[in-house]
Parts: sequence; structure tokens; C-alpha cells
Amino acid sequence: MQDPVGNCQNCGEMVYCKDGFLDGVHEGGNLFCNPCYSQQENSSDDSDR
Repeated sequence: MQDPVGNCQNCGEMVYCKDGFLDGVHEGGNLFCNPCYSQQENSSDDSDR
């Protein structure tokens, strides 16, 4: 079962709750799809170096 939760703050893609689990990331009051969150994490890791 998939229930829409909201749109990704970055790309606007719909983020779903699948079988009771969020298929995305909720951080700092923002909702991100997994690909955008991974990209954000990778870019912040690069800026730390």
C-alpha cells in the first residue's frame, strides 16, 4: 500500500509512505525523496573536505 505524504523540497516528486514506512527522508521540517537526499548528503560531504 502506498500513501502520498508530500512533495520533495528539492525536485517536487511525490514522496510516499509504503507499507507504513516513509520512502524518503524528513529532516529539519523538510521532506526529501531518497535520490535528492543522497545527492544533498554527497554534496555536503564534498564541501567538508
